[in-house]
Amino acid sequence: MLIKKAKPLTVECIVRGYISGSFWSAYKKAKLQSDGRGLFKEVLGLKLPPNMEESEKFYQPLFTPSTKAEQGLHDENISIEQMEKIVGKDRAHQIAEICLALYEKAAKYALECGIIIADTKFELGETEDGTLILIDEVLTPDSSRFWPVDKYEPGKSQPSFDKQYLRDYLSSLDWDKTPPPPPLPQKVIDVTKDRYDEALKLLTSK
Repeated sequence: MLIKKAKPLTVECIVRGYISGSFWSAYKKAKLQSDGRGLFKEVLGLKLPPNMEESEKFYQPLFTPSTKAEQGLHDENISIEQMEKIVGKDRAHQIAEICLALYEKAAKYALECGIIIADTKFELGETEDGTLILIDEVLTPDSSRFWPVDKYEPGKSQPSFDKQYLRDYLSSLDWDKTPPPPPLPQKVIDVTKDRYDEALKLLTSK
């Protein structure tokens, strides 16, 4: 195993091919605007069509960074302009180009295997000489939304191979999200594992 020491970036890098999750929530709250050429909604500085449906595919993948929150806190989505102030303008655009290229290559491969990668999160770091490298997990069900192609239907939330089932279960509990979390029923563990196993089989034939 080749190991390189890296300093993690202070931002997380999210690429979205489809509108879902927190971005869908922000889109629904956004007000209609007009620029003289037509109506649009703006989310994190990005102009979007005025009538998108939940889970709809974007015309092209979007790069939407977020802050890297302290333990116990939630990451916060930020605009490219805000990211530029944190890492610098040139570095921000370099990061976006890398992440978009990674997503597009992975999404194409996964689609051929029967999986839609709706969105994914990359973490990048800098080596001692300033080189950008990928760190942490990459394109796993923990860091991505995996949807089955044969069940995809815009206009609603999608069945998934990722940890959304587990999230939904925890959200149904009377729990204030303060650690430690409540113990998980075996059924929730088994169903989550089965979904991960199914994604693994589709992507790798193993």
